[in-house]
Amino acid sequence: MCLCARVRTSSPVTRAFTAMANYIHVPEGAPMVPKLDVTLDEHDYRAGALKLIKTLRPHWKPSEVKMKSFTDGITNKLIGCYVGGSMQDVVLVRVYGNKTELFVDRENEVKSFRVLQAHRCAPRLYCTFNNGLCYEFLQGVALEPEHIRSPAIFRHIARQMAKYHAIHAHNGWVPQSDLWLRISKFFSLVPTHFDDPEKDQRLNSEVPSTACLRDEMIWLQQNLSKLGSPVVLCHNDLLCKNIIYNQQEGNVKFIDYEYAGYNYQAFDIGNHFNEFAGLNEVDYTLYPGRELQLQWLRAYLEAYEEYKSQGTQVSNTEVEVLYVQVNRFALASHFIWGLWALIQAQYSTIDFDFLGYAVLRFSQYFKMKPEVMSLHLPE
Repeated sequence: MCLCARVRTSSPVTRAFTAMANYIHVPEGAPMVPKLDVTLDEHDYRAGALKLIKTLRPHWKPSEVKMKSFTDGITNKLIGCYVGGSMQDVVLVRVYGNKTELFVDRENEVKSFRVLQAHRCAPRLYCTFNNGLCYEFLQGVALEPEHIRSPAIFRHIARQMAKYHAIHAHNGWVPQSDLWLRISKFFSLVPTHFDDPEKDQRLNSEVPSTACLRDEMIWLQQNLSKLGSPVVLCHNDLLCKNIIYNQQEGNVKFIDYEYAGYNYQAFDIGNHFNEFAGLNEVDYTLYPGRELQLQWLRAYLEAYEEYKSQGTQVSNTEVEVLYVQVNRFALASHFIWGLWALIQAQYSTIDFDFLGYAVLRFSQYFKMKPEVMSLHLPE
């Protein structure tokens, strides 16, 4: 079936995926987020951005507003708007990438943003508009792969992730992961061919077949869902550039909540460990070794217990259990981002080799699979 036919079909998977947004409960008293009837042209964005700024910063003179385009993202376009010589008060304007609504639940994203803001884990969300949102600029630097290996920094990252994971579900409701639903959703959107002959040839020769991917999808759910990893509120996309380090304040904050939601604790950590390899020049030899992981996981568990008000005592067995869970869930991370990259290869207007990235993720998945499946949970 061609991709366009798949997109039009409102399957049970699609409907269920949409319903998951209802499960993220925004605390009472959280500020409302205005929606502005503005649509930005990603290629000629100044006029639209100025309409937003007129509402958000009415005292700024339009002729004095400067705009800086950030180029690190591979899903959306990001523009910083400010006045004067220093970037002290910056309004970030994010324009959603082409067709990303097919695989990103935007209502869920806004709810996640508001929940995290209520727990002081996120910047202020100023507004949404027809094809994007505006939020507060966080002072600090976006990290690189070499930074997140540093114990001085990775302890901050582990602690901040633990803070996310300790945010309680509403009224004691026990959340369920939407990971398998999301993987099924992505799988249903994967293109079966490309109009570009070269891309189509690469798809057929370098990417696993649809039948193979379906088998792996079933295998992952059967093998990972029984590992006993708790379901918590996860970021789900903790690559280096989504971590802002403020050296002056000695902390980190996470940004970009497009994929945030309830998921297995071990997925969020395993996904982050995969990101040690980088994005533009991926090198999986940088995946953290056992000793670094054990230090990271102990720091995480101590913070997680502290945030849950259960002390900070963590046993070696608890660390070992999490180590096995995390490395196995790293497989699911490779798999879902491989599917995502195939969809992006079809639709995205961003200058990035998404097809090549999909090949890298699936290759690492199959290389890593026997290694992590040889790990066993402690008795």
